[in-house]
Amino acid sequence: MELAADDVEYAAVLQQLREKFTSMMRRLHVSSQGAHLEISLLEEPETQDFITTHAGILDSSFEKTALSETMRTSLQRSDYIFSGIKTFHELNEAFPSLIDENGNRKPFEQFLNDVRKIDEKYNKNYLRAEYNFCQQSANMASKWEEFLKDGDRYNLQYRTAGDDHVRPAHAALHGITLPPSHPFWQRYFPPNGWNCRCTVVQVRKSKYPQTPDSEVEHLILQNDSQNPKEDMFRFNPGMEQKTAPDYNAYTIRRCQDCDIAKGKISLAFIPENELCQACQLIRQCEKMKGYTPDEKYGKRLLISNSSDLSELEDNKRAAYAILESFPNNQMCIRTHVVEHLRKNPEYLINGLLSDRKGVHSPKGISDGFRKAIKQGCESVVIDLDMHLGERPLSVGQISKYIDWRRSDFEGDVIKECYVVYKNRAVVINKTHSSREAIAAEIEKLKQ
Repeated sequence: MELAADDVEYAAVLQQLREKFTSMMRRLHVSSQGAHLEISLLEEPETQDFITTHAGILDSSFEKTALSETMRTSLQRSDYIFSGIKTFHELNEAFPSLIDENGNRKPFEQFLNDVRKIDEKYNKNYLRAEYNFCQQSANMASKWEEFLKDGDRYNLQYRTAGDDHVRPAHAALHGITLPPSHPFWQRYFPPNGWNCRCTVVQVRKSKYPQTPDSEVEHLILQNDSQNPKEDMFRFNPGMEQKTAPDYNAYTIRRCQDCDIAKGKISLAFIPENELCQACQLIRQCEKMKGYTPDEKYGKRLLISNSSDLSELEDNKRAAYAILESFPNNQMCIRTHVVEHLRKNPEYLINGLLSDRKGVHSPKGISDGFRKAIKQGCESVVIDLDMHLGERPLSVGQISKYIDWRRSDFEGDVIKECYVVYKNRAVVINKTHSSREAIAAEIEKLKQ
């Protein structure tokens, strides 16, 4: 679907979104009683319907783009969060229009008429540029996935469209040639602005010499000083697996460095302001999409409706042990996907990717760590109950093989290792700096 102003399909999309906007405004009109917008409105069905519809329009921009399933899912998640934050701004802007100049609540039709300009601005004028940006982001994410297959065998070269419409800031980057591992591509991989048409291509090292770092640094300093407003576009959609950067038109500069947005820590934090509150709630709602709260632990354990049914009971059993032993933990049993002949990690534990490894002997712990790292995990669950639950706990052997992976902890490759035995769990991390410390932790499983 191309979002052209005279396109019949585009008109139909806008009409559908307008209907969802009307329903959301009706909910705002009925439910708002105080002097400030209630952030909880974001999780109401009418608002969620609007966010999902808006995100679906953005998703359609890369419907036919060749992407791995993991990348596609991540980009769709990014669209949802972007749409949710945008919706928060629409509600916040509409809220003051509830009251007339005499302090009385307006009839709904008058209120709706007054906020139509918000709908026009956000969901017609802005949407076209956002759609194009998401489409270009997905195209470049697809390219990035292909580039990674070759590593640094080829260099990458920045190229513009080469016509009179190219922005000077982008023209200055034309021809920069660097290996994929160069940090330049973390910030200057297209798209580098609304309706940016720049691209990156692979080139042979023998044909195109690498751009000297001194020249690259000079161009970056010049670009950043002359175009400070474009700082929000400094991201790599393929590397970050997002259609929109964390700092965008609806967020603030501080969002660039937010650990929540980067998935480094869980959502169990105290928001500093309304934007943070909205972001937290939107991300919680996104986590709930396609997931069902567990019958025992509720929202502390979310189970994907597309989880691996063949391992679901074992995944729940180990999850129960962890949640019972760590009352502040939150977990997800993730959607079952097989890519490159390898299953995706089964868990999210406090926001960290994790996989359950049912070992046949303590020697299998090392192999479990290696496999988890290959899957991109930052956490691993060693499930002794899977095959060793009827045997006495071998504290010395288990602590020895976990200690052999100490470099994984020290390098932050693996941040934590849960050991499950007899429906209880302990956690090992880099604070357990000796085999004796690990053994003391494992010993708790016998108590």
